[in-house]
Amino acid sequence: MLVLKNKATNSLLRSEKKSLLRFLTLYVAMVIFLITLLSRFYYQSQEKLILSDHRAMMTKYAYIQTRRLKVLHHFFPERTEYPRDPRFKSAIYDLEHMKIFSLLEDENVRFDAEEIYITNSHIHLVKMLDEFYLGTKYLIIEIEDSGAWRGEIWKNIITYGIAGFIFFMLFGLYLAKLFLKPMRDSIVLLDRFIKDTTHELNTPLSAILANIEMMDTDVMVEKNKTKLARINIAAKTVSVLYKDLTYLMLEEDKENHDEEIDIRELIYNRVEYFSVLAQSKHIAYDLDLEEATIMMDRRKITRVIDNLISNAIKYNKRNGTIGIRSREGFLVIWDTGIGINEEKIPFIFDRYMRFNKSEGGFGIGLSIVKKIVDEYDISIEVVSKEGEGTKMVLRW
Repeated sequence: MLVLKNKATNSLLRSEKKSLLRFLTLYVAMVIFLITLLSRFYYQSQEKLILSDHRAMMTKYAYIQTRRLKVLHHFFPERTEYPRDPRFKSAIYDLEHMKIFSLLEDENVRFDAEEIYITNSHIHLVKMLDEFYLGTKYLIIEIEDSGAWRGEIWKNIITYGIAGFIFFMLFGLYLAKLFLKPMRDSIVLLDRFIKDTTHELNTPLSAILANIEMMDTDVMVEKNKTKLARINIAAKTVSVLYKDLTYLMLEEDKENHDEEIDIRELIYNRVEYFSVLAQSKHIAYDLDLEEATIMMDRRKITRVIDNLISNAIKYNKRNGTIGIRSREGFLVIWDTGIGINEEKIPFIFDRYMRFNKSEGGFGIGLSIVKKIVDEYDISIEVVSKEGEGTKMVLRW
């Protein structure tokens, strides 16, 4: 059961993987946006907390400095020295924001900002005076800001941000697992159904094919010959599907027995096998076969060629043509069939993918082809145009 589940998980369709990737991309973007937003709020709240901590102390400094200005104002011009304090710097401005005197290290005074604010490396408190001592309306108190609190805030943001990101990603993976579960269950159920069906098909299909081979058509009337041909076509159609299902469920993991395969000989053999099917749609073969060999397991190369020829017949038009061209390291199978929409070509090798519902099958043939050619590092190129046909090009 575990193996079956793993197979199902690995066989997720490309379109479904694409949907999952979109979900994860959107989820990660939302998580990053949320963490960034929370970090911004946290930074601003901590900055306000720092200013709040300094507000009381700087208000006290402003009160002290105001009293000193009052004294200086009363004794002016006998006293002309501006009062200084080692604990802070200060400056005085008039009603028009014009500087009267300043000891500030950072002259970037913001009258339109809040009462207390942070500059690059200082904290300013802007105090509006009720009386104009020495013409002063605004008293600015400045203290140094070491910026250590910023380091602490960024340390917390990075630490909790990473922890939050990991938590949300684990939660996202849990959501993705829930998202995939119905899909995975459906694939497991379909795999189990196909496997059970495959076992049940073996005996009756073998009996049908064996009896068709043994029947003496020379003694049959023409009417019965036609009926037998139809039975033969149906049996071979089911046989191709059965072989795909058997390969997928029972033989895929078997050890390979690679041997040098004569492609031309194999093509002739398979063309002969499918001749009854091709004749049923009056399809002609256009064979251009030269000597070509490949080192492969015979079962697997047969599955590749059978599926390509079978599809070329299945999706061809009546009175159409199937062309097969072989060269050393090169094989092309083309048809004059219905073709495939260009946008759908990237998905034709997906398992259970069927673009034409009028034809039977489970949509597993081309997925088998892709697995086999990938296993043997054979490239496969699909060229198709709706209404004109499809060409499969294999290179090894």
